[in-house]
Amino acid sequence: MFRHTRLPGESAEYLAAREELRLAEIELMRHREDVAARRRALPPGPPVDDYVFLEGPTDLDAGDEPVREVRLSDLFTAPERPLIIYQFMYGKAQTDPCPMCTLWIDGFSNIAHHVNRNADFVIAAAADPPVLRQHARNRGWHRLRLLSCGDSTFKYDTGSEDKDGEQDSTVSVFTRDGDGTIRHFYSTHPRMSADIDERGIDLLAPVWHLLDLTPRGRGDWYPSVDY
Repeated sequence: MFRHTRLPGESAEYLAAREELRLAEIELMRHREDVAARRRALPPGPPVDDYVFLEGPTDLDAGDEPVREVRLSDLFTAPERPLIIYQFMYGKAQTDPCPMCTLWIDGFSNIAHHVNRNADFVIAAAADPPVLRQHARNRGWHRLRLLSCGDSTFKYDTGSEDKDGEQDSTVSVFTRDGDGTIRHFYSTHPRMSADIDERGIDLLAPVWHLLDLTPRGRGDWYPSVDY
């Protein structure tokens, strides 16, 4: 049962404004649910190639050899399980790991075992396996499966890399039909339009939402890999 908690000393002005905000938050929640339902109702996506990735040892404390090839189809661990791939901005023209991506992946590292109860989840980057694994060691990403895109066109085809090797972060979801056909279900990028920069995947990181609860909000703060 809903119960409004009234704190001592709240003014009538504060209570009225807070109630308006509560109703707006309910409206926002319902709109997010509607958007999620529309996403789930997307028609079957296009078939995609069975891309080849490079993967080092699962244990980050092990050496960087041997590196093995794995295909996109190998990343599905059971029938009817979706596959989520977060595309990390690291490698090629992005010679340093993206601080914003690093923030997101820091969070993924601690919840991946929950996600894996329902979907397969991996991190893919253009960086070579040893370089990618070293950054993972530095961050303590011990619960994530890390893949290098190698020479494949995976990142370019999904819009997270341009012809010059410039990188963009992207979240892509794939499905696999009963006959083994792999389909692209959904992708989203931080830049949703010309006037919306770095907001398209905010919902994947709690940091921004915690800051949005404060009087100053998120402001112009930007993460770093140095703290």
